[in-house]
Order: sequence, then C-alpha cells, then structure tokens
Amino acid sequence: MTTMKTGFDNQKYLTMQSEHIRDRISQFGNKLYLEFGGKLFDDYHASRVLPGFEPDSKLKMLLQLADQAEIVIAINAADIEKNKIRHDLGITYDMDVLRLIQEFRDKGLRAESVLITRFAGQSAAIQFKTKLENLGIRVYRHYPIDGYPHNVSHIVSDNGYGKNDYIETTRPLVIITAPGPGSGKMSACLSQLYHENKRGIKAGYAKFETFPIWNIPLKHPVNLAYEAATADLNDVNMIDPFHLDAYGITTVNYNRDVEIYPVLAAMFEGIYGYCPYKSPTDMGVNMAGNCIFDDEVCREASRQEIIRRYYQALNRLATDEGSKEEVYKIELLMKQAKIHAGQRPVAVAANELASRNNSPAAALQLPDGRIVTGKTSALLGASAAALLNAVKELGRIADEVHLISPAFIEPIQALKIRYLGSRNPRLHTDEVLIALSMCAATDQNTKIALEQLPKLRGCQVHTSVMLSPVDIKFFSKLGLDLTSEPIYETKKIYH
Repeated sequence: MTTMKTGFDNQKYLTMQSEHIRDRISQFGNKLYLEFGGKLFDDYHASRVLPGFEPDSKLKMLLQLADQAEIVIAINAADIEKNKIRHDLGITYDMDVLRLIQEFRDKGLRAESVLITRFAGQSAAIQFKTKLENLGIRVYRHYPIDGYPHNVSHIVSDNGYGKNDYIETTRPLVIITAPGPGSGKMSACLSQLYHENKRGIKAGYAKFETFPIWNIPLKHPVNLAYEAATADLNDVNMIDPFHLDAYGITTVNYNRDVEIYPVLAAMFEGIYGYCPYKSPTDMGVNMAGNCIFDDEVCREASRQEIIRRYYQALNRLATDEGSKEEVYKIELLMKQAKIHAGQRPVAVAANELASRNNSPAAALQLPDGRIVTGKTSALLGASAAALLNAVKELGRIADEVHLISPAFIEPIQALKIRYLGSRNPRLHTDEVLIALSMCAATDQNTKIALEQLPKLRGCQVHTSVMLSPVDIKFFSKLGLDLTSEPIYETKKIYH
C-alpha cells in the first residue's frame, strides 16, 4: 500500500525554528516575549496544508527550549463573561485555559500564570480568578485603556500600561498564548515591555504565527488556504508595504498586522526611544517556508483544504452558524486558486451513489487513492457502512464477509428504539465500532478489520447529507477529514 506524499521537512523545521528563536532572545538582553498565534499543539490545519508537518511540531520545538521558556495564557474577560466556545473542542475559553495549563505541564513545560485581559470587574472573570488561585495558579489583570490602540502617549504611560499588573517571570523566553483570537496577546507583550523597561530590562517582542507564510508568494495555495480558514474573521493576506519599502523585498503578511504596525512602532518608540523592527515581517520568527521541499505536494494539499473549508462554510450556513459572506469569500479564493468543488474525488463519488440510489451515501478515500463507498441500509447509516467497507479493503477481507452479525446489530437497534427513545434505528459510527470491538473477541476477520483503523488517519471522507454531531466527532477522533453536502437527511424543522 502506498503512503500519502509529504512535502514538508518536519525535523528541519524543529531545528531551524528553535535556533531562530534562541537567536532572537539573544538580540534583546536575554528576555523575549513571544506572542504565539494559532494552535500550539493539535495544529491540524498546518499538517493538512504542509504534508509532513506534525500537529504537535510547535510543541516539540518548544520542548527543545523548555529550560529557557515559561508560558502565560491570556484570556479576555468578555469571553469569560459570554461563555465563548472553542468550536473545534466544544468547550468554553475558560475551560480551555485549564486544559492548556494541564497539557503544558504534562509535557514538562512551565505554565503557572494566567492573564485576564480587558478586566473591568466582570463577575464571571472574578469567579474564574478565584478558581484559578484556589488551584495554585497565579492570576494577573490588564485593564481597558482609553484610546487604545491609537492614543500612544496615553497607552505608553503610568495611566495606560502602567496600571496593568506586572507579570512576574523568571525565564529568558516568555510565551504568551491564548485559547483563541481577540485574547489580547500582543497588548500583553507590549505591557510587559513597558514594565520591564521601567525596571531597567530591555526586553524584546516577537511574533510566532505559522500563516500566512511570509516567504512564499501571496497567492500561493498554502496562503490562500489560511485565508479560507479565517474567512469568518475577514483576515486578508497582503504584501507587507513596510518591508518592501525598507528592504526592497516582497514578503507576505496579513491585514491586521500591517494595519497595527505604525501604532506598534510608535509604542516601541514610546518605551525604548526607537523601534527595533522596520516592518511587521521583521517581528515574525516563522521558519516554515524554509522547510517546504516539495512545493507541488503542498500546493495540492492546500487546494484540497480550500475545498474542505468551502464545504464547512456551506454547512455552517445551513445550520445558521455561518454567513453568506463567509461562503462568498471562499468562493472567491477558489477562483483565485483555479479550483472547484468537483475536484474533491470523495464528494463526486458520494454524490453519484446518492443520486443513483436516491438515498444518503458516503465515500472514503484510502491512503493509496482507492475510493470505497457506503449507502444507507435498514441496519447501518451510510457513513458507518463506508467505514466498514474501508477497513475490509485495508484488511483484505472478502466483501461477502459480515464483520458484524445482524444478530449483534438488532439488539442494539431495539435498545435505541424501545428504551432510549431514538427514532432512527440505524447504527451511528461509534455504535458500529463498539459492536465491531465486541465481535473481535471471537472473530479473526473482525479483529483484523479493527486493526486497520489507524491507517485511516488523514484519509478523506464525504457524505451526501450532513451528519449528526456524534458521527462528526467520531470521524474527527479517527483523524478523517470529513466534508458533507449542506443538506439535512430529513425535512424536520428541529434536528
């Protein structure tokens, strides 16, 4: 069986990135505040558009700096008050702060401090502060500043940053991260620079964001895929005009960093008397662009990611969680990348089968490129059927072999209908796998099939109708990249 192609050198990235950060620390009196954008671990977007990039690469890189680094997690008080949800995990931002602290500690990284930004006495933020302190976690507060970010003289003063709590740190590298955007990471870094400077320490600031990649073309599919991923935020990639003016070199950044740069430069001048950076690009430390060794592989992977994001936007619109503007933006990006939804093979296969049978269907692409399908039956949903057919193919098990006996399925269906109040007797993917694992205890074929599941990680799957949250979550746990047509299976008004 062939394996999926790679185009990114992960080991080179780990080495080059950690060395570059060490160099940046040494440039600033051995104290660097590093704003960490995106996901520190579980960065599956990066692993999809840069095949070979491991989802925990940034974490592994930080582990090479573990003896020099400590982590501060920032969270906006308004996000605590609103119970803002991190949609990929289904948990609130405040709960994600606890998750992140535990994850960092489990990996051997120092994470002892939480910063609550834009604190204005919100009751939920006070409760969260108390909860953290009871757990032995240090909590600091930053306050809203009148005229932020444009009234620089007020911001860079004792009545601006000077009113914020000073975060006590002891290590040369301070990572400022957060559960999501809008958490105040940049302001946290700059506030610390102000306080450090007052203490006679010329600390530095740098920004670590993987995307957009600054040293590949503006309209490279990898960069377009980032725009697709942030379509709901209205982020736009653009040429960094300050870098072009200073060095005559074309680099890529995004609109928010370019727009805020003059303000940042003025803040640096207010703190230090000069700005150490000539452009937003100068502030970055990302080395990912230097580690692409097969450009076409990364281009194709990114094209496919844009199509996936398109389907996700359509699904969000269908469930009233997204907007038409988000869909329109991704459609424009698809035109720029010269791609269309028909270039997703599993979508074509699933939709063709659904059309032939006039019922829901699913298609799954195996690591070697073969596509298996599944259709709705009296016993199984289409996605569960496709999953079973996939593990049969991978395990070289004959098509006529029943991995799960109807005698196992029927009692589960009876339980769902008679006792659990379900109207749908068909088994979800999680129920199928539980049944599969039970059969594996006595059946060799089923045992072989179950052992194939890890091979599905990174494979593509498409369904002709939107799936239940249970099925969506289960495909995610298996590491499959799922898309669905923006169609409900039934015409009910409540799903």
